[in-house]
Amino acid sequence: MIEKTLADLRDRAELTALADRYVTHLDRDRHRDDWFGAVFTDDVHLTFPMGEYKGIAGLIEFQEMARTTFERTHHTASNYSIDADGDRATIRAHLTAVHVRTAAEPGVHFTIGGHYEAGAVRTADGWRIDRFVFDLVWHEGQGPQGAPGH
Repeated sequence: MIEKTLADLRDRAELTALADRYVTHLDRDRHRDDWFGAVFTDDVHLTFPMGEYKGIAGLIEFQEMARTTFERTHHTASNYSIDADGDRATIRAHLTAVHVRTAAEPGVHFTIGGHYEAGAVRTADGWRIDRFVFDLVWHEGQGPQGAPGH
């Protein structure tokens, strides 16, 4: 019984770290693509209000759009709800983000808030996200092409 409890706690800690790693990389390592394998599976499927992105090629496309539209970003995730069942898990969280447009006037930002649900799978390298769906609740300012507020 205690072994199962410890395993469940370890999974929860690793899945929370995975979710934190994602938002940290979005801000800190936004000009590089070499972090994708530490967060996502090769066949990941991401769904955002402005479109869907599939696999590593989709991740590169999504990140390139963000890099060319925004000079800086600041993402914060909280209120994690984690349901793990064997080698699969679902992470639900609240997410807010501030996006500073490239060459924007001071104080001009695209700010969002919403929820996400991420599917995760245990791999040989640890937990990785294979599905990510963002539900936009509110936004303010001018977003990227195809996003609310654009």
